[in-house]
Amino acid sequence: METIAPLWLWIVFVAFVLGALFVDFVLLKKQGAHEVGVKQALNWSLVWVGLSFVFNALFWWAVKDSTGSSALANEKSLEFLTGYLIEKSLAVDNIFVFLLIFSYFSVPPAYQKRVLMIGIVGAIVLRTGMILVGGWLLAEFHWILYVFGAFLILTGVKMWWAAGQEPDLNDNPALRLLRRLMPVSKHYDGEKFWTVENGKKIATPLMMVIAMVALTDVIFAVDSIPAIFAITSDPFIVLTSNVFAILGLRAMFFLLQAAASRFHLLNYGLAVILVFIGSKMVLIDVFKIPVAVSLGVVIGILAITMVWSAKTAPNT
Repeated sequence: METIAPLWLWIVFVAFVLGALFVDFVLLKKQGAHEVGVKQALNWSLVWVGLSFVFNALFWWAVKDSTGSSALANEKSLEFLTGYLIEKSLAVDNIFVFLLIFSYFSVPPAYQKRVLMIGIVGAIVLRTGMILVGGWLLAEFHWILYVFGAFLILTGVKMWWAAGQEPDLNDNPALRLLRRLMPVSKHYDGEKFWTVENGKKIATPLMMVIAMVALTDVIFAVDSIPAIFAITSDPFIVLTSNVFAILGLRAMFFLLQAAASRFHLLNYGLAVILVFIGSKMVLIDVFKIPVAVSLGVVIGILAITMVWSAKTAPNT
């Protein structure tokens, strides 16, 4: 798997991610269990988006410095931006499912932050492995692109038909399996994942929530990772755009939690984006859609859907 990124930029990226996670966990421990307000979530969302753009500017400079080509630097930074926006928009679907999980298990708002932090670390590790495997498959078997494309089209169609329908966790096979594998307490014990009842160590509902969040990310990663390979095959761009989108997931969750009802039609837009990206992959050897066009289409679909959602949002 070839990448245009120099080694030093890989080191900077890894150091940045480790530093960001360290700061987040230190702040989490210092603040203790507490409910995240809309203002705090908005400020952190702006911070993560800003850092993503700063990193993209550094990436542009690195490509320009190593190749001497501004045109190539523009192309690669545009690929990062497009991939970041796609992953960020598809992460919205994760958030709606997280909201459902937290509501189903009646997770106290003060404990939700820790669950999401652990989920983010798990998502980064999981997606790194999946991206490396996916990149190797595409390098060895070009026809995998058509499989990915067809899968995204089918997923988009399925998402369109499922939009507006309330998922039922009671019928979730993964949840039924987890309940059979481990005894679970009926009560929370602070932020603990394990507690003792009648002299036996058993899981708390928070452990069940962590497991469901992890399973959810596995499912959604299968959709989102192939989508970004339609934009670029460079493993550095695929990985960094994914990770930067994930790092801002916690803040975006609390932001959308307060405004979920105003984006009730967003899943329709996400479904159209998946179909578009899938079609781009299927047609890649017939007609290659420019990255700038892909970025414009994704932004346009999101903008139309959000405006449409705002205009038709139920009055509360």
